[in-house]
Amino acid sequence: MKKTSFFFLCLFIPVWLTYAQSKDANTQLPSPGNQFSESKYIDKSKTVIVNSQTDTISSINRVLGNSEADSEIDDTKEPESKISFNQFDYVGGFFEGLAVVKVGEDYGYINEDGEIVIPPQFDLVGRFSEGFATVKVGSLFGYINKKGDIVINPQFNYACDFSEGVAGVRVGGKWGFINRKGEMVIKPQYDFAWLFSEGLAAIQVEFGDKYGYIDKTGEIVIESQYDDILPFSEGVAGVKIEGKWGYIDKEGNIVIDPQFRDAGVFTEGLAMVLIGAKFGYIDKIGKIIIEPKFEAAWPYSEGLAPVKIDKKWGYINKKGKTIINFQFDFAGIFSEGMAGVRIGDEWGFIDKTGKFVWKTKK
Repeated sequence: MKKTSFFFLCLFIPVWLTYAQSKDANTQLPSPGNQFSESKYIDKSKTVIVNSQTDTISSINRVLGNSEADSEIDDTKEPESKISFNQFDYVGGFFEGLAVVKVGEDYGYINEDGEIVIPPQFDLVGRFSEGFATVKVGSLFGYINKKGDIVINPQFNYACDFSEGVAGVRVGGKWGFINRKGEMVIKPQYDFAWLFSEGLAAIQVEFGDKYGYIDKTGEIVIESQYDDILPFSEGVAGVKIEGKWGYIDKEGNIVIDPQFRDAGVFTEGLAMVLIGAKFGYIDKIGKIIIEPKFEAAWPYSEGLAPVKIDKKWGYINKKGKTIINFQFDFAGIFSEGMAGVRIGDEWGFIDKTGKFVWKTKK
């Protein structure tokens, strides 16, 4: 596992796969910046109606000691001005009905109608998962709910999505796990810890050691013996042994022999693998289902996978048939019926026919 990319993966997997490419896609996750005092709504023409109504960042202010109560929204006020949809510098994929947006240096959230429900106010944010999203306030990470209220006070050096009721957090130089109340249920003791998936989480006790898996009691159930590792998905996990990737089951038994240069998680019965210089897809017994011919590839989601040929991205179905032509400079996985894509400086979301449903230019 490349340590430089771990925090990004932890906080955004799989969000980053669905984000429309932005000019600064490496910056993401939370602290309050300039606090908007307006709530904004996008109408059906994708024009933003601005109502100067409220300071909806009051939940953050309470934590910082700047406010004693939430402001009330006056829904009776008429729109005072309109702002083009181009106001957004960045739009992320939808998870649990909300997507990350960025305005200037600040991140917030919109709903599927395009309404800004949590105004941009954070330096960095994560996706919503199990009702919570990671946010950064000052130099510390905490969690908000879908109203923008802080539910776990910022106190961690880094923090991951909630998964299966727990979330990985870093305190000092070590990772542990908290529950939804913010209580530490597995004490910080790992140099690396990934999300829980199917009851197990990948860990590394000390950087440079081998990787293994723990259960929710913190007990190591698959001994640390792998050079690299992926989360469990559909009953198996990718592991790297002596330079080659294969797959194990939850008992640690090898079910697909290590043979691939690179590998991804199984989704919808298939996993991307790197054979030679090209990516293809295999099934659960290791049989090649879609021949390796792609320069890059992402996992399947909602029946489609983004793949790259001749420096352009398109989408294929599970038979390998091209469904959306190769035309994009970036393409993410589908989530809730939409995927983030970019063509030159123009980006937005497409539906499963390849038609733009939101599009802007920066």
